[in-house]
Amino acid sequence: MRSGEKQKSKCHKHDRNLKLKIQELSSDDYFSKNNEFATWLKEKKDLFFSDLSSESARDLFSQFVKDWNNQKLESRYYEGIATGPRTSHKWKIK
Repeated sequence: MRSGEKQKSKCHKHDRNLKLKIQELSSDDYFSKNNEFATWLKEKKDLFFSDLSSESARDLFSQFVKDWNNQKLESRYYEGIATGPRTSHKWKIK
């Protein structure tokens, strides 16, 4: 059980260090964090960005910002995501 306690304290220390490095987001980051947002939409809400109205997307982005700022997301979101899922359509490009 002690090893589990040590592991827990190491993770907690890592979380504290991570907080210092993450820049908080605001609604102004809607375009700059779109890949991360689109990925979050698909994975957490089972929605595609292209299926949302502008108003719905902005409302959901507020939830994403809260999760981001409270550091509830996986580390890969903070490291940057190159492309995010956009649509449920499967392109058949040859």
